[in-house]
Amino acid sequence: MCFLMKIEMILNMKKLFLLGMLPALLLLPLGCTAQNDKTIEKQDLKNAKERTAMPVLVTQTDFTEVAARTIDAVVHIKTEMTKLTPLYQTFFGMIIDRGVRRQTYNAYGSGVIISSDGYIVTNNHVVQDAERVTVTLNNKRELPARVVGTDPATDLAVIKIEATDLQSIPFGNSDSARIGEPVLAIGNPFNLTSTVTAGIISAKARYMNIIQNPGVESTIESFIQTDAAVNSGNSGGALVNGRAELIGINTAIASGDGYYTGYSFAIPSNIAQKVTNDLRMYGAVQRGYLGVNVMEVTAEIASHMGLSEPHGILIARVIPNCAAAKAGMKDGDILLNVNGVEVNSYASMMEEVALFNPGDKVTVVFIRGGKMQTAELTLLNSKGNTQIITNR
Repeated sequence: MCFLMKIEMILNMKKLFLLGMLPALLLLPLGCTAQNDKTIEKQDLKNAKERTAMPVLVTQTDFTEVAARTIDAVVHIKTEMTKLTPLYQTFFGMIIDRGVRRQTYNAYGSGVIISSDGYIVTNNHVVQDAERVTVTLNNKRELPARVVGTDPATDLAVIKIEATDLQSIPFGNSDSARIGEPVLAIGNPFNLTSTVTAGIISAKARYMNIIQNPGVESTIESFIQTDAAVNSGNSGGALVNGRAELIGINTAIASGDGYYTGYSFAIPSNIAQKVTNDLRMYGAVQRGYLGVNVMEVTAEIASHMGLSEPHGILIARVIPNCAAAKAGMKDGDILLNVNGVEVNSYASMMEEVALFNPGDKVTVVFIRGGKMQTAELTLLNSKGNTQIITNR
C-alpha cells in the first residue's frame, strides 16, 4: 500500500474547531452516490496559473469591487440529518432495551458556486451523512441539492443544484498566494447570510491534524492561514484574493471557546480544483502517492546530514514496489523539490503531490550523500497501480 505516513506535530493552540454549524462539533472527525456527468472536461491547473497575470482589483483596503464580483457565488447550505439514540430502562437491576429514538436535526454551512450550471464546492463535514440538502442563493432563492461526491481525506465535497446562468467564482492559483496578501472570506456565520470579512494571508502549508475520519488512511492538510474573521457556518465558504479568484475553501478556526479568536484556515484552491474535477468526472478522487514515510528536517537532522541549514524532507523509509522505490530513491534521501516546487514541510509535500493523478510522471530533486540528484517517477494509486478508481 503506497500511503504516506502522517507526521505528528505539536499544536500551540488550545483547540481546533471545524466551522460547520454542527452540534458540539469540537475536534470531531470531520458517501454518496455520484451522478455521471460526461459533458465536463477535466480542467488543467495551468489555466488558473495563467490567470495570475490579471491586474489586481484591490486598491489598499478597498474590497468593494471584489465583493461585488463574488458574493452572489457564495451560498447558504442547510442539511437535514437523523440521529438514532438507543433507549434503555433499568428495572430491578435489569437493563431493558426500549429501542431507539429518532431525532431529526439541521446543520448549516456555506458553499461556492464553481460553474454556471450549479456545481458547488463545500466541506465534507457540512454535508456528511445528510439526508436532505437545501441551498439558498444570495437572492434568497431556495433549491434542493444532491451530493455529487465527497472526499473525507481533504474534507471537500461537491453538490449540485438544477439551475443555469449562475454567477461563479473562477479558481485562482493558491501556489501564487503570498504571505501578507489581502484576502476576503465570504460565508454565512451563525446563519448571517452573505457575510464578508477581510484580512491577510498569515501563513501557508499549515498542517493541523484536524481531518480525522474513520477509514481514511491518508489525509491531506496544507491549509492557508488567514486572520479574516470566520465562525461557525463559514465552513465551505470562499477565500478570495484581490483578483476576485477563489484561492481557498474556509474550513476551520483555532479557538479556545468555539468562536473566532484570530486565526482561520482554508483548503488551498489548487487542491480544491483537483478534487472537484475528479468528483465530477469519476465520483472519486484519483490520488497519486510517492510511497514514502517522511520526517521534517530539524536543525539537529540538518547538522547530522551535513546540511548548511534545515531544508527539504527526510525520506525515513521508501516503501517497496511503490513509485519512489521504482525510481531508485532510498532511505535517507532528502527530498527538496517536486515538479519544480520546493517542499520544506510534510504539508507542502502532500499539497504538491495531491495535484497529480496515478500514472502522472513527476520530477523530484533530492540530496544523497551530499550530492544533488534528479529522478523521474510515475505516481501510483493506493492499490499500487495506475488504474482509475470510480464510485460510479
